[in-house]
Amino acid sequence: MKKNIIVLVSGGGTNLQALIDAEKKGEIIGGKITCVISSKPDAYALERAKNNGIATRVIPRKEYADSKSYSEAILEALEAEKADLVVLAGFMTILDECVTSRYAYKIINVHPALIPSFCGEGYYGLKVHEKALEYGVKVSGATIHFVNEKADAGAIILQGVVDVEKGDTPEILQRRIMENVEWKLLPKAVSLFCQDKIEIINGKAYVKS
Repeated sequence: MKKNIIVLVSGGGTNLQALIDAEKKGEIIGGKITCVISSKPDAYALERAKNNGIATRVIPRKEYADSKSYSEAILEALEAEKADLVVLAGFMTILDECVTSRYAYKIINVHPALIPSFCGEGYYGLKVHEKALEYGVKVSGATIHFVNEKADAGAIILQGVVDVEKGDTPEILQRRIMENVEWKLLPKAVSLFCQDKIEIINGKAYVKS
């Protein structure tokens, strides 16, 4: 029985595309993307889903007064879609504890830096890469982690690095990290989860050999 993977999006959906491509190549073992839920009606990620025959839902963030009421609507949709795994792929809303506790160690996110560096509230998109370059780090990368009630604080599943090169702009660094780390490690982490190959010991995630 394949696990139902529900992907939450807000924008272009490049990480969603990486997951779709990986699934088509047979790289996601034991799981299937069954629904894409967007916080914005005009997110291009919805087109990517439709082009690949994946069901979609739109739950606009702006129609809800606060994070809690929005998260409750998301929770209802996840329950209805029988989610086994939730993947945040450029989803720009921090979910309330009602979702993170119900789906503890079942929500995966990608953060475009090496946690615990350049993470937490306010660190998203190009801002992460701007800060990394400002600091002068020599390597950066991305972290695939479980989501809990705090921003970017859940158990780390996988990390990958790229070199920071002289003359990098935030946009160039972002692209290098996406191509070399995010688009490779996110499908890998999803596949590991779907094969029950991630174990949690004392709040930390370990990949079973």
